[in-house]
Amino acid sequence: MKVHLLFRDRDFDIEQALPPNESALVQDLALNTLFDAMASGDKFVLQVAKHAVLSGLQDDLDTILYRQAVLKDCLRSFPVVEKIYDIAVDALESKRKQWWFGHHSNYPSGTLHGSVGLMQMLMDALGKLKSLGDTHSGAFESEGFTQFFAVLRTELAEEYFARVKTHLKDLKFRQGVLISAQLGHGNQGGNYVLRKLTGREPSWIERLLLRAQREYTFHIAPRDEGGARALGELRDRGINLAANALAQSADHILSYFVMLQRELAFYLACVNLHRQLVQKGVPVCFPVPVGPGAREHRCAGLRDVCLVLSMERPVVGNDLDADGKKLCVITGANQGGKSTFLRGVGLAQLMMQCGMFVAAESFSADICRGLFTHCKREEDATMKSGKLDEELSRLSDLVEALVPDSLLLLNESFAATNEREGSEIARQVVCTLLDSHVKIFFVTHLYEFARRLAAEKRDNVLFLRAERQPDGRRTFKLLPGEPLETSFGADLYEKIFEDAPIDAKP
Repeated sequence: MKVHLLFRDRDFDIEQALPPNESALVQDLALNTLFDAMASGDKFVLQVAKHAVLSGLQDDLDTILYRQAVLKDCLRSFPVVEKIYDIAVDALESKRKQWWFGHHSNYPSGTLHGSVGLMQMLMDALGKLKSLGDTHSGAFESEGFTQFFAVLRTELAEEYFARVKTHLKDLKFRQGVLISAQLGHGNQGGNYVLRKLTGREPSWIERLLLRAQREYTFHIAPRDEGGARALGELRDRGINLAANALAQSADHILSYFVMLQRELAFYLACVNLHRQLVQKGVPVCFPVPVGPGAREHRCAGLRDVCLVLSMERPVVGNDLDADGKKLCVITGANQGGKSTFLRGVGLAQLMMQCGMFVAAESFSADICRGLFTHCKREEDATMKSGKLDEELSRLSDLVEALVPDSLLLLNESFAATNEREGSEIARQVVCTLLDSHVKIFFVTHLYEFARRLAAEKRDNVLFLRAERQPDGRRTFKLLPGEPLETSFGADLYEKIFEDAPIDAKP
């Protein structure tokens, strides 16, 4: 039996390597805020959510759509999904609490005893899953859940439960153990085989009236420890194969519940996040992904979901129509929402590619084969290098990892040097990457760089500018517009120092 709720044809591998730039993505996109909201305090859900989101960059279009359909089912019928998750958790917790000693016994008899007990608990859990499926499967429409319930219905028929129950009863050996053996070299026993007892156990009256024994028997004295030990060894040799087979069967069913808990944990995390966003009145939609290289990127009301989660007041949404564009240059007033928009673009891309919804009224974009960020950092505290050296070093590592159809988010890159030098570096880097089929969003104050690009009138370049009202107020809206020579830093100066006392001394 397979779960296959995250992938159509394979299990979710939580040991799969994450992108090499994982730490940069987490830092630049404030992903820990997202993961904490998804986990809602559950460390296991946190681990699964982080891995599923970051590894989603490797998912193809078919997988994204497959997960979206499953997630829609989870949002519609979450009480049932939550019960399935709880059944998996309870089965695994029962194993940890009640069965650990028997399963890890060095003796076949101990292994068999623990396996019988565990199998009984697992059968109860499978029975609950089957019952839920029989009652609620009609409410699910996705291919993932349809196949999930179909497997339960096919594999867990009533005859299966009855047969397992009979086998488990027999394996308790309440009538004793029947073993055959052959005499080997030196009259030592060998070829021990466990045999099935035939016939029914005689009643106590029949045993009382039975005059003659039909088998040769011997009895061990109550204090004969050596004899008891030898008899136990004979018993263990006979039941060894059965004990191992039953333990392997239990492990197989356990692995099913492990995978069920793991894959449903991702959807549980998504529902946790969805509830928080809806509670805040944030629009949520399922994005429309398209194949890599299509150069589609448009949205309405896009929010930085991490900013939404960390603020009490509403966050302004932004629209974008960048279809056919390979470069989006974002300029405008300081503190006008440029970096927030850039993070929103990156977060939406990550969430789309792992099969989630996004915080927007609508969103559509082509799949990227890699998501990379290059944001300004604090100066090296050890003074081993300057800020420009540090930026260029990170950029060199980033370029080595870039592949065609990647998405690159640049935030104030190359601002650690003068305007002319920074603009020239930016122009050479950006033009080279565009020729390598990399899509770029670039937040910059390098006016010379932006002005030269605007003068070239390239069809594949979009210019956005942070809106500023005549009185200096920021609306946090980004609108199409060519770059201006000023970033209106004087607005910030006046805002900060308008009430500051002035020292009139000469």
